[in-house]
Amino acid sequence: MTTETTPDKIEQLPLREFTEKAYLDYSMYVILDRALPHIGDGLKPVQRRIVYAMSELGLSARAKFKKSARTIGDVLGKFHPHGDSACYEAMVHMAQDFAFRYPLVDGQGNWGSPDDPKSFAAMRYTEARLAPFAEVLLAELGEGTVDWGPNFDGTLQEPLLLPSRLPTVLLNGATGIAVGMATDIPPHNLNEVAAAAMHLLEHPKATVEELCGHIQGPDYPTGAEIVTPREDLLRAYATGSGSVRLRARYETEGTDIVITELPYQVSGARVLEQIAAQMNKKKLPMVADLRDESDHENPTRLVIVPRSNRIDVGALMSHLFATTDLERSYRINLNLIGLDGRPQVKDLRALLKEWLEFRTATVRRRLQYRLDKVQARLHILDGLLVAYLNIDEVIAIIRSEDEPRPVLMQRFGLSELQADAILDLKLRHLARLEEMKIRGEQEELAAERDSLEKILASSRRLKTLIRKEIAADAQAYGDARRSRLVQRPPAQALDETALVPSEPVTVVLSEKGWVRAAKGHEVDPAALGYKAGDAFLAAARGRSNQLAVFLDSTGRSYALPAHSLPSARGQGEPLTGRVKPPEGARFVGVMAGGEDSLYLLATSAGYGYIARLGDLAARTKSGKAVLSVPAGAEVLPPARVLDIEGDRIAAVSNQGHLLVIPAAELPRLSRGKGVRILGINGKKFAAGEEYLLAVASVPAGDSLVLYAGKRHLRLKPADLDAYAGDRGRKGRKLPRGLQRVERMAVE
Repeated sequence: MTTETTPDKIEQLPLREFTEKAYLDYSMYVILDRALPHIGDGLKPVQRRIVYAMSELGLSARAKFKKSARTIGDVLGKFHPHGDSACYEAMVHMAQDFAFRYPLVDGQGNWGSPDDPKSFAAMRYTEARLAPFAEVLLAELGEGTVDWGPNFDGTLQEPLLLPSRLPTVLLNGATGIAVGMATDIPPHNLNEVAAAAMHLLEHPKATVEELCGHIQGPDYPTGAEIVTPREDLLRAYATGSGSVRLRARYETEGTDIVITELPYQVSGARVLEQIAAQMNKKKLPMVADLRDESDHENPTRLVIVPRSNRIDVGALMSHLFATTDLERSYRINLNLIGLDGRPQVKDLRALLKEWLEFRTATVRRRLQYRLDKVQARLHILDGLLVAYLNIDEVIAIIRSEDEPRPVLMQRFGLSELQADAILDLKLRHLARLEEMKIRGEQEELAAERDSLEKILASSRRLKTLIRKEIAADAQAYGDARRSRLVQRPPAQALDETALVPSEPVTVVLSEKGWVRAAKGHEVDPAALGYKAGDAFLAAARGRSNQLAVFLDSTGRSYALPAHSLPSARGQGEPLTGRVKPPEGARFVGVMAGGEDSLYLLATSAGYGYIARLGDLAARTKSGKAVLSVPAGAEVLPPARVLDIEGDRIAAVSNQGHLLVIPAAELPRLSRGKGVRILGINGKKFAAGEEYLLAVASVPAGDSLVLYAGKRHLRLKPADLDAYAGDRGRKGRKLPRGLQRVERMAVE
């Protein structure tokens, strides 16, 4: 649909076209004028305007401090009509030495701290001036080096870029989120970047790998270690995107662990909170205490006190690196606005090459600007010299003529500028000595003119000049690397069971599904107190650093760390608060032990198998199906198998048949129905008739005790032989009065 214009001059557009154009205009504004830095000076518009406004206020590094509110007022009123808080925050960011590798603003007052960068005082309290490093951006501003444009209301001119003498975009880096794109340029060391720029200037075909021989990697304001492998850094610089990992530095003092450097933008208070949270959850038993001993002399000094000198410091710190902000990953995304005014992700070589193009053009403009000034001055001096050589005639013309300028121009062949310069001379400058000064100035300027023309005419001389200036700035502002590059093994979080002390516990399960853990193995679970209507169901002995696995009536298993269970000093808590069994399911038993512990799982249908406890451990709250339950059958409480080669399996039916078979005859499975353990003449159980009542695993040398009402029968190992038979058989009938077995126990 085309645009229409009504007689009232009202433009009409389809809503789709209007919204699309409005959003694209907004997105381009955010990309170009807010979020992304320019490759030339490495600054975003608000940063550029702050630096320029401070220079206009005369706030050089040698000037007196001035209230920040004064600077922000100038920035907002003249160049940047946005919110004062956002503008002031941008200024604070450029003053924080823990945020900017080479700060551009020198602040006086409270400008925030690494623990809380936004804790800076209001702008009416702080004072600021430009930092010495800002000269790199401003030194050549008034020398015709950059283009200028009108400010927002057209009353002033502002520089569209600053003539940076160094690739500031790499030195201080930048982060920003635009519309549809973002940038994450890490800071780098000045000496390394300058060396790489000079190398590329001398060797235009240098590769990224060769440049990385100078730029080892990012160099953050804080002195943490860079543990990213060298090949990963090379890949990031070659593609313009990647990541880098920073790890805190620590040392040991006696048995104490002292953290002396933190990763970039990491708060020491936050790290202590993360470690303390693990201690409160009993996930860090090897740590006894934490202290923050940071002060003015030691900005970062976090002390971790191990519980004993037997603690493996390396393993502990590796765990903390993996679970806290002591190690962090930072994105590398070299996305910036190029010389063509378009945002683009550039590799290291393309970035430096384009900046060198900017620098070359800047230096050429500076030299040409100076050459024009020199030639203009020489032109004036030529006219003044003519006047001094003909001083009497010049004075006579001035005294006798109403319009001496055209007469002088005609008589001596002068230009208007030369004639005006002669007419503007003061009487005291007519002394004979001035002629000597003019000739001396002419000689100096002529030599400078020749030098400038030679440089401008020779690309080799121009490169040499640029290289010398980069080297001089590196000498003036360069410093040692802060972020050391080291090779370290990947951080590895300790297994939760390794963090928990190994103590004997007894896991107790009630009929209503309430669970608790008692210390020790000498606890009598049946003697514990239970809620009204509830009673003891099952117990399992294990250790606090092991798993407790629960089995429900549908054949699903659920795993919980034993140390996380409530204490047996209370009545526990319902398992349904920790796991989610199917509706209507009830818990039938509990298992505990190591991952290689063995348990016999069986159903009343007479089927079962032996499973490894580690295979029964479910990773989700909904558990995992481990035992197939035939229709009409029930899940029996699991039985512990100590030795699959030496144990014997005792299976008893509800009608008093007992069968004893070797445990080795049952298969080892992780899930399924299993094989037939007990049967009637080798046939399946008939519904409503005889069914498997209980199973037990009897170790070699132990006895089996059968309980039937008030009576019980103890079968010693020799007595069990009488009930031995083939798997799947019916078994032998128990003595009269003991055929209605209620439960079995192994003693």
